[in-house]
Amino acid sequence: MSELAQTPLHAAHVEAGAKMVDFTGWHMPVQYTGILAEHKAVREDVGLFDVSHMGEIDFAGPQALAAVQKLITNDVTRLVDGQALYTAVCLPSGGIVDDCIVYRRGPEDLRIVVNASNIAKDEAHFREHAGGMCEITNRSDETALIAVQGPRARALAAELGGAGLLEIAGFHFGPGEIAGKPVVAARTGYTGEDGFELFVAADDARAVWDALVAGGAAPCGLGARDTLRLEAKLCLYGNDIDETTTPLEAGLGWVVKLKAGPFVGSEALSAQKRDGVERKLVGFKIQGKGTARHGWELLAGVPEPGAEAELVGHVTSGGPAPTVGGSVGIGYVRKDLSKPGTVIAARSRHKVLPAEIIKGPFYKRPE
Repeated sequence: MSELAQTPLHAAHVEAGAKMVDFTGWHMPVQYTGILAEHKAVREDVGLFDVSHMGEIDFAGPQALAAVQKLITNDVTRLVDGQALYTAVCLPSGGIVDDCIVYRRGPEDLRIVVNASNIAKDEAHFREHAGGMCEITNRSDETALIAVQGPRARALAAELGGAGLLEIAGFHFGPGEIAGKPVVAARTGYTGEDGFELFVAADDARAVWDALVAGGAAPCGLGARDTLRLEAKLCLYGNDIDETTTPLEAGLGWVVKLKAGPFVGSEALSAQKRDGVERKLVGFKIQGKGTARHGWELLAGVPEPGAEAELVGHVTSGGPAPTVGGSVGIGYVRKDLSKPGTVIAARSRHKVLPAEIIKGPFYKRPE
């Protein structure tokens, strides 16, 4: 028996014949029928992901709102009950502790969903900087999270859980019931497609999962989740962002609201905004064949054979882009090389691949 942590849906993955991998200490499915087929299902129909390894940390009490505002870079005060926002959590240095989603369930009741590899670190950070302000409770072990994503995702969820789910706006959430089990449906995701992330009690997760599969949702693993998020140019913590990078460098300046009040890291980010960044996270598309992978070098231009090349950064994420075609990547380069249309190169020990910097996401779903 593996000593890795298992989600409440582990048995379902094993029974379905999923290929399992060690992912940040969790035993998770990497694929069922194949990454390309699962990617296609999400882009064209509906796919299902077990994301129960993510963490849920709740804040309760009269000072809960103030506590969360102290911890995040975005402005939580603009939320109404039933609304969510994406944000960063930073060190005093401005480095990113995690990227998270905050859910306002009430004026004294908020939840932050954190990345799986960061649960213990984030909880310690929250308690260090805001532990005396309100009650902080880690609900990760008792909570499962199921993402249903794709053009048919909302319709399927509403078919099983009630037409009221169709009224939930983007980055809002509300209650429902699937397979007789209560769920909270948040209209959020990590694929570039529409859909829901369903919060459900751990003991009820299998019933909800099975109902969605019976309704036609294709079970999908981490492999497709990565190709989908890469096409949408969504950051992966530990690859594209970490404690050595700031939101301003990572193109996440839109979640930094310095006027919302002092928060952990606001002084450093204010200074960086004033002085400007020296590097920026960019997306690039490989010209021709080949795929750049995490850790490859990024060069200023394409060097002639035998010529010296100027190293300007590294690939943080890279892989095939099944929907848009070819291969794409993300990485940090000097600010002066970050303009869309700039030609750079990605280099490994044996290959040099020309690439063009692209503005915005590689894939954007049709309206």
